[in-house]
Amino acid sequence: MPISRISLLKGKSPDYLRAVGDSLQRAMEEAFNVPKNDRFQLIHQHEPYEMMFDRHYEGERSDDFIVIAITTGKPRSTEVKLAFYRRLVALLAESPGVAPDDVMIVISSSQGDDWSFGGGRPAASLGVQA
Repeated sequence: MPISRISLLKGKSPDYLRAVGDSLQRAMEEAFNVPKNDRFQLIHQHEPYEMMFDRHYEGERSDDFIVIAITTGKPRSTEVKLAFYRRLVALLAESPGVAPDDVMIVISSSQGDDWSFGGGRPAASLGVQA
């Protein structure tokens, strides 16, 4: 059960934000071994002065730049991560139309006792891997 934080500049429509979340979820299910409907996403919209990024680092970035930070409990292989990166940028290009160079993805892993899904119970005690 990964949790994803999506950061982008303010001003996008609810339909645009939904398309970003839907494309992310589809890529997670298709290429990151996440079960269907296992969806936990937070969208953070920032004023231009709150989101600073190099517009020319490893490509050209526009005001559509998105940072997707994913925290997961179960580590994924390099092969799985690479397939996920490719699938996600392809889906975001389709909908809502984000250029691949405008997508930055960061994956961090943690352990079961770093998570509580509710009730103050650690996920590890439930036998669940995030």
